[in-house]
Amino acid sequence: MLIQLLKGRLRTRLKPVLLLVALQAAQAVATLYLPTLNADLIDHGVLTGAVGHILRVGAVMTAITLAQVCCALGAGYLAAAVALAVGRDLRTEVFARVHAFSAREVAHFGAPSLLTRTTNDPQQVQAVLLLALTLLVPAPIMCAGGIVLALDQDLPLSGLLVAAVPVLGVLIGLIMHRMGPLSRGLQERVDTVNRLLREQIAGIRVIRAFVRDDHEQRRFAAANGELATLSLRVGRLGSLLGPAVMLVVNLSSLAVLWFGAQRIDHGQLRLGALTAFLSYLTQILMSVMMATLLFMVAPRAQVCAERIHQVLATEPALAAPARPVTAAPAHGRLELVDVEFRYPGAEAPVLRGVRLTVRPGETTAVVGSTGSGKSTLVQLVPRLLDPTAGQVLIDGVDVRRLDPAALAATVGWVPQQPQLFTGTVAENLRYGRPGATDEELWQALEVAQAREFVAALPAGLATPVAQGGAGLSGGQRQRLCIARSLVVRPKVLLLDDAFAALDAGTDAALRAALQEATASAAVLLVAQRISTVLAADQIVVLDRGRVVATGTHHELLAASTTYREITFSQLAEQEAA
Repeated sequence: MLIQLLKGRLRTRLKPVLLLVALQAAQAVATLYLPTLNADLIDHGVLTGAVGHILRVGAVMTAITLAQVCCALGAGYLAAAVALAVGRDLRTEVFARVHAFSAREVAHFGAPSLLTRTTNDPQQVQAVLLLALTLLVPAPIMCAGGIVLALDQDLPLSGLLVAAVPVLGVLIGLIMHRMGPLSRGLQERVDTVNRLLREQIAGIRVIRAFVRDDHEQRRFAAANGELATLSLRVGRLGSLLGPAVMLVVNLSSLAVLWFGAQRIDHGQLRLGALTAFLSYLTQILMSVMMATLLFMVAPRAQVCAERIHQVLATEPALAAPARPVTAAPAHGRLELVDVEFRYPGAEAPVLRGVRLTVRPGETTAVVGSTGSGKSTLVQLVPRLLDPTAGQVLIDGVDVRRLDPAALAATVGWVPQQPQLFTGTVAENLRYGRPGATDEELWQALEVAQAREFVAALPAGLATPVAQGGAGLSGGQRQRLCIARSLVVRPKVLLLDDAFAALDAGTDAALRAALQEATASAAVLLVAQRISTVLAADQIVVLDRGRVVATGTHHELLAASTTYREITFSQLAEQEAA
């Protein structure tokens, strides 16, 4: 999988890769040629006292060494550039695919795992690619060329290579075979640590409220300990590689010196040839050691490549249409026709046979008990979810056929949990319409009952907002989210329990201002408080995913038992009437 993942991304960078291969080949050839020159310098210069020959061969060796250094520098630069570019592209591709995922795919992988697959996993692949580009070409050339040149120096001594190389290969193979499963477990432990850390940061107030600090610390310590233990096991296995290679290299060098000295005594071998043979033996075994470094990181990178491929191979359930309708709906008439939605693997659908029409200029409220499917219904309109049956239409066009940009320009959505992003207040308000003017932002804030507190901020619209809106109250975040949706000038406005964090006075003022600001829009409102939906043009009662009643407040009080139960649980009978 690792090779498959890298193949296409290296193909687009063929020229620098080919230049890199050429530089590394030149570097390897120069490295192999130096011991032969050194043997000639010793045999025909040092031993014979030929100073001129020493100077000539020395000058050639110096020039080759300089060329070797230049090739090595150029190859190192290209290897780093290519590896970093591939790592960047992998992160970008995974990030883009994760952004296209629906809640279903995110839940399948898990947010902590997706975080690791977007950051840590490409980093591991990038590291092994850098090592491969640095070592993969010179190592085979050095090994093969060293064997050929060693045979040329002395054939009987070369028999030692037949024993040394296979022994080294077997040692490396045994260690690598064990490292594969451990590397997979290592990435899973990283996912677990990420998950616990995210949970504890997000739930820090709950943890402190229930005084569970020690419990959470023990949970994190246990997961962190498992990660550390497994990392140590991988590290111990990896640490065996260096000593194993050096043991074989040193034993082989000792054997070469022992048998080589005897052959020199018998006049069967020159001193320079023995020196060159020792150099080639070291180069051969060191090239195997260089390849060993690649083998050390390859198992973990292979696991990471598989995890990246799983994300990239997962098609988002909410794919954009092949031939989208690019024109934004002109009026904003919203219809749900026999809509059904079922989560994968669920025994029963969340929504069943829902029929609903919201006309421009009207407000339709959706009420129901917890778990009746209210939020799910709202999320079908901006295509955060797709119905498993039926249609969601805006001006008669199925939202699945609309271009995502046209749909976003038509539908304004205020989620149940307000979400703000790092940046300024103005940047958050312009999130759906970057070209909005400051005057339009203030108008939206005025309607959302947020103008006063934004004007009181140190820099007004330019005031920085921390991640998630930290430092702002729940009601302030909610009003900023409402203002952000109003800046879009939506033809369909979705309010998913958007007034839950507001006090009764602000709630009433905001609803009155919204009624005027959205006079021509179709408004779909989900609310828990009955007082919020009293003035709606129609109220839809959901029960176990079905529409059980539709009408005004007074009509439903008379006709719907479910609505009466919800109403009287919040209001006294006389107040409700």
